[in-house]
Amino acid sequence: MKMLLLGIWTLLALISCPGSTKELFQVSVHPDQALVEFGHSLTINCSTTCPDPGPSGIDTFLKKTQLSKGSQWKEFLLEDITESSVLQCFFSCAGVQKDTALAITMYRPPEQVIVDLQPEWVAMDEAFTVSCHVPSVAPLQSLTLTLLQGDQELHRKDFLSLTLVSQRAEVTVNARAHRENDRHNFSCRAELDLSPYGGGLFHGSSATKELRIFEFSQNPQIWVPSLLEAGKAETVSCEVTRVFPAQEAVFRMFLEDQELSPFSSWKEDAAWASATIQAMETGDRELTCLVSLGPVEQKTRKPVYVYSFPPPVLEIEDAYPLAGTDVNVTCSGHELTSPSPTLRLQGSLNLSAPGEPAWLLFTAREEDDGRTLSCEASLEVKGQRLVKTTQSQIHVLYKPRFQESGCPGNQIWVEGMDQMLACIPEGNPTPALVCVWNGMIFDLDVPQKVTQNHTGTYCCTATNPLGSVSKDIAVVVQGLPEGISSSTIFIIIIFTLGMAVITIALYLNYQPCQRNSRKRTHRQKEQSKSEESQFSDIQIEECHAHLC
Repeated sequence: MKMLLLGIWTLLALISCPGSTKELFQVSVHPDQALVEFGHSLTINCSTTCPDPGPSGIDTFLKKTQLSKGSQWKEFLLEDITESSVLQCFFSCAGVQKDTALAITMYRPPEQVIVDLQPEWVAMDEAFTVSCHVPSVAPLQSLTLTLLQGDQELHRKDFLSLTLVSQRAEVTVNARAHRENDRHNFSCRAELDLSPYGGGLFHGSSATKELRIFEFSQNPQIWVPSLLEAGKAETVSCEVTRVFPAQEAVFRMFLEDQELSPFSSWKEDAAWASATIQAMETGDRELTCLVSLGPVEQKTRKPVYVYSFPPPVLEIEDAYPLAGTDVNVTCSGHELTSPSPTLRLQGSLNLSAPGEPAWLLFTAREEDDGRTLSCEASLEVKGQRLVKTTQSQIHVLYKPRFQESGCPGNQIWVEGMDQMLACIPEGNPTPALVCVWNGMIFDLDVPQKVTQNHTGTYCCTATNPLGSVSKDIAVVVQGLPEGISSSTIFIIIIFTLGMAVITIALYLNYQPCQRNSRKRTHRQKEQSKSEESQFSDIQIEECHAHLC
């Protein structure tokens, strides 16, 4: 009842005072708070309580279009909003104008967040900078930037105290490089909080940037001989110390313009590389080692000298001479050797002049078989004396013969024992040996169980391509006396084994001569093989004639 009476009283007051309506009219705008994304449009409505309004509209620098209107309202479209502004909505009523303001907040989410490392490779204990910026974001007062090292927050910055319109949305941190920072990742997170304007929370993140720490203050060291022989493979190496991370050091090696193929290794704070070098051109050359790590590159050069020094040439007129014939030997320098070397021939009494060959002439003797001849060349290069040697053997050929030491003429066998005929002939090429006993060829390779029947004379003939010789061997078989002691048998066995060892040793002593003479006597050996069967039959006849 009280409220009804109050309304009637107010209405009577207005009727009695017409001028008060003009003064009490209101102007309003909808929406009363505007948040618009960059480049988008906004529809607003301006209205008034004046029953008969006069001129009205909106005041703004934004592009506007009136959409519709009524007696007490107007609707406008604001297009392509690219910045925040304040709009004025006004109406006049009975000559009195009133207006109201609308704050339009333009926002741009942090779509692009950029983190930067300067430099990305940092020398140990040097300073570096981590920065983050957002090229296009609004409003700055609602932005917070956070720098992250891995998952840990490094620095946070907001822009609430923004005073300069031109201030950029960025944050920067300066730091000093330590080894433990190597390969740490840095990133940036941006947050735009529009909740005070009735909006939401926008997030943006940068890609990660990896920080590299290095130490590389020492020059590489090259290890290579000062002299290189042309055509000879040589190993060269390059090493660098106090380098981090050593495993990432990259080596490149060059001989003049020729790039080598190094193989790299590392351990702790040292790295090295090795390569095989084979220089072909003589003269002064330069070896280069180039090591790079991150943005740093170190280079070292070392001079080398390439020389040509093939082994000397040893020429033997006849490497398989007959005993009693002359052998002519020449020692000369190789044609590719420069300068000419000094030569020395083993056995020659005179030292030849530089560049002159050395000579030796001697008569081959049986004891010269297997003799090694040596040709030595010496050359001085850059103050260093170099020596090369060439060796060769001669093989003196001579007829077969029997020596009592290798083929005893009298041999005693013990009945019941296993025995072999002990006979090794001498000669070069190694003679073939055939022994005949009781008109049959005796097996010299298989031990025989001795009986009294083995007593007799064995006729042995040695033959090589240069001739043949025969010898009779008398074998006496002794029986075991009654009561003979085991120690006596043991002594006999030891004696027999000793003879066998001596025989084998003498045989092996002549084996090298047989191998070395194969090339020279191949044709004679082939002929002797074809005649071997005939020789066995003839040998039996010769032994019969010899015994008679």
